[in-house]
Amino acid sequence: MSDKTVKRLTRILSMLPWVIANPGSTVTEVQTRFGYTRRELVADLELVFVCGLPGYGPGDLMEAYIEDDEVIVDMADYFSRPLRLNPPEALTLLASGMALTSTGQAPPALERAVGKLAAVVAPAVDDALFVDLAGAEPALLDLFRTAAREHVVVDLTYTALASGATTKRLVEPWTVFSSLGNWYVSGFCRNAAADRVFRIDRVREAHVTDETFDPPADVPPPEVRYTPSEDDVRAVIRLGPTARWVAEYFPVEALSPDVVVFSASDPAVAARLLLRLGNSAELLEGDEVRQRLDEHRSLILRRYGVDGTL
Repeated sequence: MSDKTVKRLTRILSMLPWVIANPGSTVTEVQTRFGYTRRELVADLELVFVCGLPGYGPGDLMEAYIEDDEVIVDMADYFSRPLRLNPPEALTLLASGMALTSTGQAPPALERAVGKLAAVVAPAVDDALFVDLAGAEPALLDLFRTAAREHVVVDLTYTALASGATTKRLVEPWTVFSSLGNWYVSGFCRNAAADRVFRIDRVREAHVTDETFDPPADVPPPEVRYTPSEDDVRAVIRLGPTARWVAEYFPVEALSPDVVVFSASDPAVAARLLLRLGNSAELLEGDEVRQRLDEHRSLILRRYGVDGTL
């Protein structure tokens, strides 16, 4: 499921209970509370219209529409009841929330929610659940956390994962966060004159400077992101059933359900991905990537004492 779909579904599941609990809500009220445009709201109401529980008889399907500037959701009482979690679901949710709060970047609302959930999941025991990410913390993590908190410019030396190039940069750190087992710092890179995300374990050296900065009023959400450029190398890849996760994990362009365009600043990135996928993916187009892929395969074969000729 794509991030866009997840965000849309989350907003729908937040909007419906609120509208049910507040009959007579106007379009403007719903737009303001949930960040909708009128077109988006109409599209989401049309999506859930006549959805319902199994049986799918007239009494099982909800109604959702706009009438005289009023948002109406009817026949959907099951959305008005609070979500009931089973013990494993509650524990997973609590552990995830505690992991995020341990980064020091969680909003106050999340910290309050984690406290309330902890009181329900483990009401009788103090410190019943402890989430510690210290074992995965790189050495420079505290430096970046402090710099982000105190708005201090950092002078760092960074080795890019894709190209292997090492550069010195002046960075205004905004947020330190963890994603998929790695720690990152997002901020404004003065050398690139643009927003950047750096993996902290790729930082070779870092020193705080005497210079402070004013962070933007709206800091972009902390996430590992990549925006393809015109100079990127592109590869057209056919994905087998066990490789379909690539379309969800990477910012690819889907040509069909099983064919995607993968973009990267270095052909080695796409080549390494294809090596990882093995027989579950096929390179259809991309001469630079194919050349690099053949080189990697030959090198691997030579390391195993096999003739590297393909």
